[in-house]
Amino acid sequence: MTEITRIALVTGANQGIGLQIAKDLAADGLTVLLASRNLERGKAAAQTLAGEIHPIQLDVTDAASIQAAVAQVEQQFGRLDILVNNAAISRANGPESETMQSYIQRSRATLISVDEVRTIWETNVFGVLSVTQAFVPLLRKSAGARIVNVSSGLGSLTINATPHPYRATFNPGYGASKTALNAITLAFAIDLEAEGIKVNAVTPGFTATALNNFEGNETVEQGAAEAVRVALLGSDGPSGTFTGSVNETYPW
Repeated sequence: MTEITRIALVTGANQGIGLQIAKDLAADGLTVLLASRNLERGKAAAQTLAGEIHPIQLDVTDAASIQAAVAQVEQQFGRLDILVNNAAISRANGPESETMQSYIQRSRATLISVDEVRTIWETNVFGVLSVTQAFVPLLRKSAGARIVNVSSGLGSLTINATPHPYRATFNPGYGASKTALNAITLAFAIDLEAEGIKVNAVTPGFTATALNNFEGNETVEQGAAEAVRVALLGSDGPSGTFTGSVNETYPW
């Protein structure tokens, strides 16, 4: 590894969009830390990729796991250039192969349990907050740090305030967690603006992954593209944005 090689950490990277983001960043010549809650799954996923890939254990809901990951990155690399907060869950109950229609029905605001909402938010909101805060000291050691939060169009209050085909999917669990994630993204962007650390949110679109029982209509390659573009922003790139496919601006 040369001194100028950028180092990127991607959470939830053992499958789906996270794995594709890791693959694309490695193909661009970056050293990629493939973070996953289950280290063995992370190791298996890393073996499928080419490039400088390092599997690392990271459970975004576990403070000890987060601190151990920070210590490992600091010891091995001394800094972090790119943090991609990709790890997310859409449900805490229901069968793993649950159809979208079943999920939409039982996750309505009048039906979803508060406990399930808390579980979803622990990963999608508080996990991102905890991981980002923990890695900021290492990001500050980078000459051009970037933070990318993988959000969703379902998190847009503006979009969901008007009728559209997927509006019924917005709920207090996954949908609202992404709204909160967008707010946290903007808060970090404001806080870190003076330091030149760019913080942005992206939506991968309705990508076919385990998150939606593979009922999405876009490939993981399409879903990862915007996160990768934003992760590689130059010094003149924006901060505090919410974008989708091909740099399309999404309303908060």
